[in-house]
Amino acid sequence: MRVDHTAFYASLFLSRLADQILLFVVPLVVFQVTQSAAWSGVVFFAETLPRFLSFPVCGALCDRVSPFRLLRISQMFRATTCVLGAAASGLTGNVAWLVAVSVVCGVLTTQGVMAREVMLPQVFREFRTEKVLAHAQIADQLGMVLGPLLAALALDGWSWVVVLGATAVLFLAADTAMKIWRSASSVELVEPALVHPIEGMHWLQPYRKALVHVLHLPGLVQLITLSAGVNLVIGVTLATSAAMVTGTFHRSGNDYAALQTGGAVATVIILLLIARLSLPLRGMGLVSYGCILLGGVATAFSNGPLAYAIGFLMVIGFDKMFSVYIRTRRFQVIPTADLGKTTGLIVMLNNLTQPVAGLVVGLFAGQANARGVIVAMTVGMAMLGGLAIFFGGMRK
Repeated sequence: MRVDHTAFYASLFLSRLADQILLFVVPLVVFQVTQSAAWSGVVFFAETLPRFLSFPVCGALCDRVSPFRLLRISQMFRATTCVLGAAASGLTGNVAWLVAVSVVCGVLTTQGVMAREVMLPQVFREFRTEKVLAHAQIADQLGMVLGPLLAALALDGWSWVVVLGATAVLFLAADTAMKIWRSASSVELVEPALVHPIEGMHWLQPYRKALVHVLHLPGLVQLITLSAGVNLVIGVTLATSAAMVTGTFHRSGNDYAALQTGGAVATVIILLLIARLSLPLRGMGLVSYGCILLGGVATAFSNGPLAYAIGFLMVIGFDKMFSVYIRTRRFQVIPTADLGKTTGLIVMLNNLTQPVAGLVVGLFAGQANARGVIVAMTVGMAMLGGLAIFFGGMRK
């Protein structure tokens, strides 16, 4: 692989590694402190809602400001936030600082994700879209594989305050990899200001144009509906997994880390198949949606840790196959000049059901149990899938 391509994927990997450490540490530490699945759901809602609400703003920024510059700002600010959060946590010992850092880094991660999404078609324009997305998601998933392992090992010897500070080093390393990419690459990125002059443009105009694309470009409403259903199950799985593994099944934090790692490994295997084989796009969508639905059923009705693990692996593993499917469809339909703003709006609409699932866990898991909430979210996914089929039939 060329040096510039390696540096680009390395930056993605290191950034995801740091993000995944935060995503692993926050729910685990909160559950250990509170011993409440409901509080884990509330925290999941608090850290994911700002992350997803910021997608339209970040997407519009990528159509106005250099995405490379925005990506570097995102990585540097995340490193700074982790250092400041670790210092504040060390002085006060309050777990609320950990949650605050996760919220801020979540919004900055959104900016980084959107910047990379806009850059991908330009950086790898000579390659097949599904292959590029699969390789990008493999780098992403490798970070998810190692993130829980490193976090669990670090928490065995360090306090969560030190682990929080250490993630800043990974964000700095990700930024260094992007500097290497820029110096080694011959790609001339399109300057957004030349495509979309800012002077005289009303601040609402990008969002109006994105909404017009969503309503009128073929298939986008169905894709949003399907993604909303998938994210109900993804959200409830992520919000309850720490409580289910360490609470319901009385397993250790290391077992929870092993489960997270197993999900990432399953995802990497699936993505490698996508990168190597030319699978029908529609088939990828159908298979991934069905497997995530079955995985949700399995996690809801599991009577032991093994059955729960199988369902968890199905949900997490096939989520990225579904992601390759919808991202490829977006690249096929959305005009390149409007990719940032339109993708940002779509991703927000896709993912709002994740914090909703976390909020439902927070409201009802303490009164009944997590299983009932998982069942409800799985039924919701099935209903949204049926609604997407109805939308498709109406459009035809």
